[in-house]
Amino acid sequence: MEQTNAGQRTEIVQIPGLVDLQVNGYKGVDFSGDNLTEESFAQACRELLGASTTALLPTLITSPTEIYERNLPIIGAVLGREEFRGRVLGIHLEGPFISTEDGARGAHSAQWVRTPDAGYLKELIHLSKDTIRLITIAADQEGAEELARYANSHRIAVSLGHHMAKEQDLERLVKAGAKALTHLGNGVPALLSRHQNPVWAGLANDDLAAMIIADGHHLPPSMLKTIIRAKGIGRCIIVSDASPLAGLPPGEYRSMGAQVRLQPDGKLFNPATGYMAGSSATILACANHLAGLGLAGLNELSQMFFYNPLRLIGISPKQIRAENRILFDAKEHRVFQE
Repeated sequence: MEQTNAGQRTEIVQIPGLVDLQVNGYKGVDFSGDNLTEESFAQACRELLGASTTALLPTLITSPTEIYERNLPIIGAVLGREEFRGRVLGIHLEGPFISTEDGARGAHSAQWVRTPDAGYLKELIHLSKDTIRLITIAADQEGAEELARYANSHRIAVSLGHHMAKEQDLERLVKAGAKALTHLGNGVPALLSRHQNPVWAGLANDDLAAMIIADGHHLPPSMLKTIIRAKGIGRCIIVSDASPLAGLPPGEYRSMGAQVRLQPDGKLFNPATGYMAGSSATILACANHLAGLGLAGLNELSQMFFYNPLRLIGISPKQIRAENRILFDAKEHRVFQE
């Protein structure tokens, strides 16, 4: 408890930190872009770490081979710097082994999607200097089980998403080592079968943690509440899905091969399709959204934003260099950096 100037008492407590497993870029720096450099990537990471992100996984979306050959070595080299030890924890590959179906594919380009291929993943691991820690794959694609087993054998956590998977698909992938679902409730078509769809299947599977985007636009409060209730605090992980446009002013932009719109309220989407184009939020904004809805107090914030994401990628909390103190004002339902 701390004393305020007005003589009132308010409860301000420290939470362990905010770990973000899905960050596509920041302030105009695109981690999947063809102009990424070591310095631009390092600076984007510094800016994110200074904006209340305790630790993160830079994320590459489905890309052509040339981008992987160019950007994975750049990111891998920067991750080797002492400056980012315990803070930039590895790479999240979101693709290229996802569905080609519209809606399920989200904002990813169908042109660069690949069928599951352990041999190609081996090449990507080598290019990254063995820094890939998480991969999102489609559970309903032929060869997904073999790919999941290969990833696990190289200490890469497997998450399932951008698919039209059924319950049986998820069960098969769990047996192959999959541990999570990528942005549950998103990465699906706008219209779904009433009962047989990836969202219900994902909610019902107790073996898979749910990564969810809590930026205030990807999911309505009712869906956030439902996922958290169904999965339980111990199986929920909050991500920002921050796009390269996060941190930039509202306007019309070109991103991920399409024209997108960033509204003053923070919503980022493709006007031509209506689908989201990543998020403009930081992980701090996500924490404040959940806290403001009354869905997250001290315990929930600590679990969903720190301990759960680290457990998924096999990193001990002791390995994290928390250089910024993250505080929670229980009275104001507000998260902030000291």
